[in-house]
Amino acid sequence: VRIGVNWGSLDQELLAQMMDENAHRAAPWDAKQVMYQALVQSALQSADWAAEMGLKRDNIIISCKVSGVQDLISVYQALAQRCDYPLHLGLTEAGMGTKGTVASAVALGQLLQQGIGDTIRVSLTPQPGEARTQEVVVALEILQALGLRNFNPSVTACPGCGRTTSTTFQELAKQIDDHLRAMMPVWKAKFPGVENLKVAVMGCIVNGPGESKHADIGISLPGTGEAPAAPVFIDGQKAMTLRGEGIAQEFHRIVEGYIERRFGAATSAH
Repeated sequence: VRIGVNWGSLDQELLAQMMDENAHRAAPWDAKQVMYQALVQSALQSADWAAEMGLKRDNIIISCKVSGVQDLISVYQALAQRCDYPLHLGLTEAGMGTKGTVASAVALGQLLQQGIGDTIRVSLTPQPGEARTQEVVVALEILQALGLRNFNPSVTACPGCGRTTSTTFQELAKQIDDHLRAMMPVWKAKFPGVENLKVAVMGCIVNGPGESKHADIGISLPGTGEAPAAPVFIDGQKAMTLRGEGIAQEFHRIVEGYIERRFGAATSAH
C-alpha cells in the first residue's frame, strides 16, 4: 500500500505546529526546510498509524510528492535518513514534453544514484493526442541510462557534425532502434539477455571505429571526403566492410544474425 503526501495537500495543522516549534528554535530553519520536514513527518506519521492498525510494515511504501527538482531531492534525502520503509519516487506535475522529461530524469536520477528509491513514477502532461504510455517509456529510459535495469538493446549514435555528409547515419540509427524495440516482445522470450545488446551507428571515421569497438556490434558510415565504405565491428573486432547502396539493409541482416548467434545459444543450451 502506498502512503503518500503531496505538498499541495499537506496537513495544515501539522505544518502550523512545526512552524510554531521552529520559531522557538535557537537557530530556526527557513520556511522551505520546515516544509520539507513537515512532509517527511506527515508521511512517517501516517505510515506508523497504518502499522498500528494492523498493516504489515513490509506492505507499506512511502511517497512525498513535490514539483520542484531540488525540493524533491532534499525531501527524499531527509526521508531516507529517518526510515527504512521502501520509497516511491516521483516528481509531481513535472510538465510537458522536454521540460517534464528532463526534470523527472534529473530528480529521479540523482536520488537513484544515491541508492534512494525502490519504485518510480514519471508524471508528464501529455501533448494533445499523445499516449500516456510515454511516461512509462521515460521511466524505463531513466533506469536503463543509470545501468540499474535493461529493457531494450541500446543504440549509440553520433549527433552529426561538419564531417557527416548526409542524414544516412541518423536514419539508420532510428531504423535500428525502432526495429529492435518492435521486435523485443518476440525476442525477449526467444533470446534471453538480448536487452543487454549494445549497437553503435556512427557517422564518420573520426570517432566511428572507436565507438563501434566499444559496442557489441557497430558500423562507421563514411563522412565528408571519406571513401564510400562502412566498416562493421563485431565484439570489438573489424569483421567486414560494407559498400554500395544496400548498406542499411545489409547491416540490419548482420545485427539480426548476431542476435541469433549470441543470444539464441542460451536458448539452445536449455
